[in-house]
Amino acid sequence: MTGIQFETGLPGRTIAFREDASSDRGLTGFFWLGGFKSDMEGTKAEAVAGLARDTRRPALRFDYSGHGRSGGDFSDGTISGWLEEALAMFGQTAPTRRIIVGSSMGGWLALLLLRRLIAGDRKAAARIGGLVLIAPAVDMTADLMWDIFPPEARAAIERDGVWHRPSLYGEPYPITARLIADGARHLLLEGGVDCPCPVRILQGDTDPDVPAFHAAKLFGALRGADVTLTLIKGGDHRLSSPTQLSLIRETVLALAQRADGITP
Repeated sequence: MTGIQFETGLPGRTIAFREDASSDRGLTGFFWLGGFKSDMEGTKAEAVAGLARDTRRPALRFDYSGHGRSGGDFSDGTISGWLEEALAMFGQTAPTRRIIVGSSMGGWLALLLLRRLIAGDRKAAARIGGLVLIAPAVDMTADLMWDIFPPEARAAIERDGVWHRPSLYGEPYPITARLIADGARHLLLEGGVDCPCPVRILQGDTDPDVPAFHAAKLFGALRGADVTLTLIKGGDHRLSSPTQLSLIRETVLALAQRADGITP
């Protein structure tokens, strides 16, 4: 594993990233997209990084601006900005075939990345060997935020431009009017998404942040010949128990081996 490196190619942004393993064998690697207010050193990200090292496959993970070791203020972040960073890191820093692993908000960004590349860069899109979406918070700024916020939260956002949402995982999260408005530009569930590569959704049935019915809604919105939804009994939003991490690793590796033409 290399130390933390920094990408400065995006104007005004410094993006921290790690390359966890490398391979001279041409094997399919991994590209990690983390969640809202998370960082690249979380439990699931580390599990995927460890899988890369164990199997001698390339892997890349990074912190969005305003997250972890990257520069910027979290409250300035938008889906558009974080998608731009994902596109840049995938195109410039992870130039080989990859399985994209997206957790929570990262699942939304993974699908947006796929859609953008299919529309504008089919050569890059062809490097995506599959998607593993872990508790994917697709359309979260609408379905999982604005549409279910209490009246006082909406009023604060409209009046002050921000509401600090209580969190089970630490300090309250600033939810800005800018984030909500920008997210509306990237909604996927109503129009659906074409998925020419395999997609695996892993979802806990007791997740309080991304309910199981939301994952089922996403499953229905994905158009593809190889899309599965795995519902994990007793799984919460973290999905970080040893058994759950093993399932994530097994799912990611199976898609990588398939992309390589390896029969288990």
